[in-house]
Amino acid sequence: MYSETEDVIRALAENAEGVCRAYLPAGRREGSYWIVGDLQNNPGRSLFVRLTGPVSGPGAAGKFTDGATGEHGDLLDIIRERTGISRFPDLLAEARAHLGRPQPVLPDASAPKKAKAPGGTPAAAARLFAASVPVAGTLADTYLRARGITQGGMMSALRFHPKCWHRDEGQTRSIPRPALIAAVTDGARALQGVHRTWLAPDGQGKAAVETQRRAMGHLLGNAVRLTPHDDILVVGEGIETMLSIREAAPGLPVWAALSSGHLGAVLLPEGLRRLYIAIDRDPAGQRAAERLSASAAEVGIAVRVLEPRLGDFNDDLRAGGPAVLGQHLIKQIGPEDQLRLQI
Repeated sequence: MYSETEDVIRALAENAEGVCRAYLPAGRREGSYWIVGDLQNNPGRSLFVRLTGPVSGPGAAGKFTDGATGEHGDLLDIIRERTGISRFPDLLAEARAHLGRPQPVLPDASAPKKAKAPGGTPAAAARLFAASVPVAGTLADTYLRARGITQGGMMSALRFHPKCWHRDEGQTRSIPRPALIAAVTDGARALQGVHRTWLAPDGQGKAAVETQRRAMGHLLGNAVRLTPHDDILVVGEGIETMLSIREAAPGLPVWAALSSGHLGAVLLPEGLRRLYIAIDRDPAGQRAAERLSASAAEVGIAVRVLEPRLGDFNDDLRAGGPAVLGQHLIKQIGPEDQLRLQI
């Protein structure tokens, strides 16, 4: 019988080194093990995580032992300890986010079984993006402008689909709704997935549905590259958050990682000298910034964290406008990059 928990644990074990780099960045790989001081990510050599081995049983990949305390467990235990998440459904959601998996849609046991084409693949994502149209003049443009964002129509990574299928859990059929579509690309700018934000019929807000956003494809390590980067880059979670920064500081290159879990795992481009991490004001954003900062520091990239005054930078933009947000940003940007702000 299929068990999602076992499937997630197996997938984490198959990517054990990536999990360790994200959640135990103070350690390092030595042979077949990731070695670190303890579950609190302190430097040292007490805790060993096996990176290779069978999927279960003795010597399985993903199992850890702390020689000093006798603690042992698997990668889900490491994620729980490092994030502080106590509810198991939330822990599974964090693991899915790290693996780049969408939230599961449970099958309807009463519905007749039928063959279906893979809907979460990069190929399916590419088909949806190709079927969409530029944002300018569409309901997606209306939606973004209602949130204080005027530059969405100039972003090639953003598109609009007037009838993007949507179905909440428990619903038996999908309903076509207008949606903002964002391309998720890798370091070679190849499309690996898309992110969908379903919109209200008049474009003045999000659709009145339970699940307003959903991603598909391969997300881990990739991002919505809203603008080209050079030797500096600003990376944050949400699309609207990063568009808000661009609205206030047009000279800054911005990417959106789509979630705190993916923010901590973004693969940084070669040649980057300085990284700015735009966080939301919540514990998950802080933890993601710590993970990404550690990855950047390992390759000699200087890091600064940008913090909003309110919940996120779109809240700041809507509350004070681009000029006020720009003055808030300029206090946090390094002097070597302030000329790029164009404020």
